[in-house]
Amino acid sequence: MKQKIVLASNNAGKLKEFQQILSPLGMDLYAQAQLGVPDAPEPFFTFVENALAKARHASQLTGLPAIADDSGICVNALGGAPGVFSARYAGEPKSDQRNNEKLIQALADNEDRSAYYYCVLVYVRSAQDPQPVIADGRWHGEIVDTPSGDGGFGYDPYFYLPELKKTVAQLDSLQKNSLSHRALALQELLKKLQ
Repeated sequence: MKQKIVLASNNAGKLKEFQQILSPLGMDLYAQAQLGVPDAPEPFFTFVENALAKARHASQLTGLPAIADDSGICVNALGGAPGVFSARYAGEPKSDQRNNEKLIQALADNEDRSAYYYCVLVYVRSAQDPQPVIADGRWHGEIVDTPSGDGGFGYDPYFYLPELKKTVAQLDSLQKNSLSHRALALQELLKKLQ
């Protein structure tokens, strides 16, 4: 019997990625909205604090174990920005297009285009779990001015991987799920859970 786990997110792209990776391991993942859980506040300035708050919130409201991530893109020339503010970099409402436009504009006169996607995952067995399992992953690349590819979401069309000579949006889902910051964090999480 599969273990029912709530994913403290309503992001369809993340849910699909997580399901593909976790399903073969006997974990049945449900987006929090499927279980009537509203979004948790993310008031913190670090990925780990936001992920922990989201996991505890989802577990509290469902009575189930929960996995939460906080992830974003960190651009070295911008001191790590947009960082934890990646999804709302250009303000509300969330807009991938406006976020990407703002990022390209912020880098207009900068030669350093190095960046990385960062993901921290937190798994809690219960809302009061005193020992949450925490894992993280980084995926290095660089920001390009012209988008390429129609896959992925967020900053993927602008995130170029020099070793593959492609943007993340040009990768198929299997390739992305084996290389991404989330995949790296999930691999680390799974090792810790075993």
